[in-house]
Amino acid sequence: MGVFVFLPLVLPLTAWPIARLAEQHLHPRTATRLLSGVAGVMALCSTVCLGLLMVVGTAQLPGNPLPDGWSDPEVREAVPYDEIAGKAAIPALLAVAVVCGRTLLRHGLVRRRAHRALVGLPGTEVAVLPDPAPYAYALPGGAAGGRIVVTTALLAGLRPAERRALFAHERAHLAARHHRFLLVVQLAARANPFLRPLCTAVAYTTERWADEEAAHVVGNRRTVARAIGKAALVSRGTPVPTLAGLAAPGPVPRRVAALLRPSPVALSRPSMFTAVGAAAWTAAAGTAVSAMSSANSAVTMVLILHAATPL
Repeated sequence: MGVFVFLPLVLPLTAWPIARLAEQHLHPRTATRLLSGVAGVMALCSTVCLGLLMVVGTAQLPGNPLPDGWSDPEVREAVPYDEIAGKAAIPALLAVAVVCGRTLLRHGLVRRRAHRALVGLPGTEVAVLPDPAPYAYALPGGAAGGRIVVTTALLAGLRPAERRALFAHERAHLAARHHRFLLVVQLAARANPFLRPLCTAVAYTTERWADEEAAHVVGNRRTVARAIGKAALVSRGTPVPTLAGLAAPGPVPRRVAALLRPSPVALSRPSMFTAVGAAAWTAAAGTAVSAMSSANSAVTMVLILHAATPL
């Protein structure tokens, strides 16, 4: 395996340029899908390599439950600095498992609590809560595939056209399953901290994606911009940060400014001779190398362990 086993741990650095450039130059739908895919694959590859390193480190510990052959010199020689890297991988992989498990648990708890809060309300697409705190969010799941939750306080501060923009924005979150993209990048950022810029970028691009869909439905980009601005002024986002909402925390002025410009062009393959194109292809190459390195390391380790295991 050599140093290739370490590459997936640091290759997420190649995706940093595209994280910011995608926000500015790609259509938000394209940016969300690109960044989520890159983050998911790179996180999986780095976790696989941590697992391979952990096998080497665990096999060196006295009293380990692994076959004795797995601690043979030929196994350890497959990993550079095997004694340090192998033992360091054990707490690192345990930490990844704990933080990712907590993220999944919190995600499930938030959704269940939000659904329980709607018990007793009419089973319509839009659930209006008599709450003095102004907020709105898209709640996925349920028999209807999701519901829009909004409070009377927020509706009171919006004009009819702005309310239509609000509902169109939240419907876009539900229709495109933005919660899945957000969960993928959140897990990826916890599996590999180098992927945090992509998590922040996707949190922004999903909102921009919903903004553009709302502008298309309403037919007036300025109306959507006013709705976002008003909601941001009177609220502090959603009461549960894992749910997408019109006034989600983030660069609201950038979203408003983007809506005051013409609609972005959806380019599936940006030119290599532009900054965003070069960054996108660099991130794609880093992802491909990460996948190949982890696959090569996994196959090599399996063959070595199989040869070292006594029949």
